[in-house]
This record gives sequence, C-alpha cells and structure tokens, in this order.
Amino acid sequence: MSLRKDFLWGGAIAANQAEGAYQEDGKGLALVDILPAGGDQRWDALAHPEKALKTTYDHYPSHEAIDFYHSYKEDIKWFAEMGFKVFRTSISWPRIFPKGDELEPNEAGLKFYDDLFDECLKYGIEPLVTINHFDTPLYLATEYGGWRNRKLIEFYERYARVVLERYKDKVKYWLTFNEINMVLHIPFFGGGLMFEAGENEDQVKFQAAHHQLVASSLATKAAKEINGENFKVGCMLAAGDVYPYSCHPDDMMKAIEANRNQYFFIDVQSQGEYPSYTKRMFEDLDVKIEMEQGDEEILKQYPVDFISFSYYSSRLTSADPNRYKDETSGNAFESLKNPHLEASEWGWQIDPVGLRVTMNNLYDRYKKPLFIVENGLGAVDKLENDTVEDDYRIEYMRDHLEQMIEAVNDGVDLLGYTSWGCIDLVSAGTGEMKKRYGFIYVDRDNEGKGSGKRYKKKSFDWYKKVIETNGEQL
Repeated sequence: MSLRKDFLWGGAIAANQAEGAYQEDGKGLALVDILPAGGDQRWDALAHPEKALKTTYDHYPSHEAIDFYHSYKEDIKWFAEMGFKVFRTSISWPRIFPKGDELEPNEAGLKFYDDLFDECLKYGIEPLVTINHFDTPLYLATEYGGWRNRKLIEFYERYARVVLERYKDKVKYWLTFNEINMVLHIPFFGGGLMFEAGENEDQVKFQAAHHQLVASSLATKAAKEINGENFKVGCMLAAGDVYPYSCHPDDMMKAIEANRNQYFFIDVQSQGEYPSYTKRMFEDLDVKIEMEQGDEEILKQYPVDFISFSYYSSRLTSADPNRYKDETSGNAFESLKNPHLEASEWGWQIDPVGLRVTMNNLYDRYKKPLFIVENGLGAVDKLENDTVEDDYRIEYMRDHLEQMIEAVNDGVDLLGYTSWGCIDLVSAGTGEMKKRYGFIYVDRDNEGKGSGKRYKKKSFDWYKKVIETNGEQL
C-alpha cells in the first residue's frame, strides 16, 4: 500500500514562535511576550508567571522571533520550492483582538493573515490554521484569570467567528486549540492560568479545560454555520503513548491511567461527552466540574471532523516510586528513561515505532481521520559553507516516516504530515534558537543576534524528494 494521492505533505510553525513584530500594527501582548529565553529561566517564568510579570529580562525571544511577519513571502517561496501541499500556522489572537475582550477586531491584524494565506494559495499551498496556539492575549490572563474564567468562552467564540468568516474562501482546515492537553502540564501556556497559594490546582486546570472544550465545540458549530462541509475542523493532542515500565499489572494500570489523562480531551472533542472513567479520575483529584445548562448538548452536537496530533516521543511510567530516580523529559512530559531508546540533546526519547503505536491506538479509539501536524528533531545545527549537514535529522525523520507508512498499511486513515518547525524558530519550552528543527537555517542566536538570513540545510532537498515521490523515496 502507499499514501493517498492527495496526501498533504508540508510543515508547521506557530505565530508566537515565528512572527515577531510583537507590538506592530496594533497587536496586543500575548502570554509568550513576558517570557525570557534560556532553559531554567524560561521554565521558572512558565511555572511562576506572576513573578515573570514583575521581572525585566535581558531578552524576550518572541518580540522579534525570526521576523516571519516581514519575511513570510520569502519563506513561503522556500516552502513552495520544497513542494509543500499544506502549511500549518496559527493566527495570533492578540493580533485580531489585542486585549481579547473587544467587540470589534483589529483590521490591520486581519489583513496580515489575508496576505499570508493569499501568498500560500499563490503556490497551491493549503493553509492549515490553528485558532489558538498558546496565544491567549495576556490581558485575559491578568484581568480575567485566563481560562478559569467562563467569560473566555464568549471571547474565544467571537474571535473564532471573525476569523472563520473572514478566511472562509482561503482556509479549509482548522484546529481549535493546539495541544489542548497542555493546560494540565504547562497551565500558563495552555490556559493563561496563574495560581494562588493553597488552591486546588487540579480543580482550576480541569475547569479551564472544560471551558476550552465547550469553546472548541462552539468554534466547530460556527464553522459549520459559516461554511458547512467545506470547513474541516480538527482537535489537536500532544500525543505519545505511555508504556508500562514492566509487565507487572500495577505498571500496566498506571500506564492506562496516564494515557487516559491525555485521551480524555480527545474523547470529549471526538465523541461529544465526558468518558465514564473521568468520574473516578475527578473524584480522586477532588475536582468538581461546574457545567452550565447547554454545555453537554453543545459538546454532543459538534464533535470534530478529524484528530490531529504532535508526536515527538513515547513515554514510560511505573507504579513503583523507586523507579523515579532516573527521569527524562519530552515535550513538557516527565518520563522514566526507556533503556531501549536513545534520546535527543534535550532528553527527548527517540521512538519511531511509538509513532505507529500512537497512530494505531488513536485510530482504533476514534475511527476518524488522523493528521500528524507536528513531528521533528530539535538539535544544535552547525552552519558551514552556507549549509547544515543535518544527516541526523534526515535519519530521525526517515525512521518516523517509515513507521507512519506502516501505520497507514495497518489501516489508519491519515490525511497528511506537517513537520514541526519547517524553518528554524524559537523553542516554545526553552525560548532558545539553538534548538533547531527546520529544513531552513535562520541566522539568529539565543540572544536574538544575527542577520536573520535563511540557508537551505541538507534536509531541504531530502524532504523535497520525499514530497515529490509521495513518500516512496525516503
């Protein structure tokens, strides 16, 4: 078997990690705009955003990022040369509603995305657009408490309706929230949440999640009202199956619980209701979801059309607390070290077969088309003779694409694949530029210095050939 003839090959970025121009043309501040660069400093700011708000840092990487706001025409031309069929990006909510609670949108922000999508369409590239990719306006976090506040449903729905209506003739594929389960793991990024001493943080996070789930269904409802079946609306999960450390039954049960912790979001978005296991999960966490009349109906009536997800690594868990002396990380998830896997420079365990496992489990569970919208290797690249010999990236991607095709041969319905950070951009977690994912090198360092000039890496021509042959030549 081979991939479908209309398979959507491409790449992915996010507005807050690429655009820069953080106050240009009326844009308001986003959550990311108060965060510094640098591993420990960045994670400390994410964990304590109330402290970050009062701190002046030397460098804010999102303020300029890779200046995609001004360079998008050049960059999309590169993507077209690679043969992209689809380009995943996000709309910056505070570009459209600077504070988030206004009644009228910012026309300059809307025009930018008109121009951006027109540029994609000029080359026959289909835009795949995330409505909220860790880009809640900062004002909604500081003045309303972020997604803990039910008012954000109203603000988000207004924003979603504006962009869905505006771009209905330019964009077919939409994602409501990026990695919606991240509200549990990076609550400031995922939900604009800040906590008070002594409060039940699980209660706040799951209540915020409920508000996002309702908002997602309302965006799906708006999409169907505005453009019927011409719009395809998906959810988006930070995925990666959790394996049991051993065949001990307690480890097996621990893995089931860990997987439910991520699947619960997609269970609701895909199947339209809270799954039965959440009753005990919420009881154990002392969480009581406050619902309003009509919430359950809207969730039921407007499930998503397809399931999109990011995949970087599998994870490993155990019921034995003594195992937790040797942990690693991956996409904000803590995991035991898997003795059978190697890891990236940032400790993310490399498991191509885990992609096949994850795809099969997602498709078996939901029976809806899948879309891989993030996958790639973050690495330190060395620019020499105006290129980067990134054979390690080619090997990583080849191994994952082979397993992706195996999953399709298993019977998984897969719409497309967009590699993460198709052009180098600012890392969400660490705020670094040196953690590079792209096929295109951007001359910018961790302090924001550099010419910003773009260079093709070796992987550029490799990926071009993959797309040309629809995955036949890896």
